[in-house]
Amino acid sequence: MNMDNQTIGKRLKKARQNLNMTLDELAEVTGVSKPMLGQIERGQSSPTVTTLWKIATGMKIPFSSFLQEQGAEYTVVNLQERDVLIEENGAMKVYTLFAFDPIRSCEAFYIEFESGCEHMSDKHNDGVEEYIFVIHGKLDMVLNGTEITLGEKQAVRFEANIPHSYVNPYKDTCNIYNFIFYKE
Repeated sequence: MNMDNQTIGKRLKKARQNLNMTLDELAEVTGVSKPMLGQIERGQSSPTVTTLWKIATGMKIPFSSFLQEQGAEYTVVNLQERDVLIEENGAMKVYTLFAFDPIRSCEAFYIEFESGCEHMSDKHNDGVEEYIFVIHGKLDMVLNGTEITLGEKQAVRFEANIPHSYVNPYKDTCNIYNFIFYKE
């Protein structure tokens, strides 16, 4: 199942209006063209993970604000019932476990990297930290030019205002938890 384009579009438009931004201003701060932003807002385009990250980073809002409603007092998550955002020609699948929580200033994802997947992430805003925990498989990462390899039950924490990439050159799928914490 793919995320509903209409929902993403409505949330983008609402967030842009809340910031009193025009489409021209949004294009300038995100690096995404005005026509593309307009198509996304109208639900006529299915944005990639990379495009949504650029928009969220430029607007200084959490990535998951486009994907999930705010949670209740508690939330039980079942991945089979979650929408999946597919990237890198189907080789990367992102599931929102917990959407951005303004009290905790964090969001959580479950991500699957198929064999051969290479995903480059734009640097995030200053003060954003990412935590990666490998559940299954192995994952190569490049953090600001430094290469590391994480195996099962290994984790890394890093300041995400640097270029960083996720690569699975191994034969097995790699499954991770990704927690992102935002500076208050």
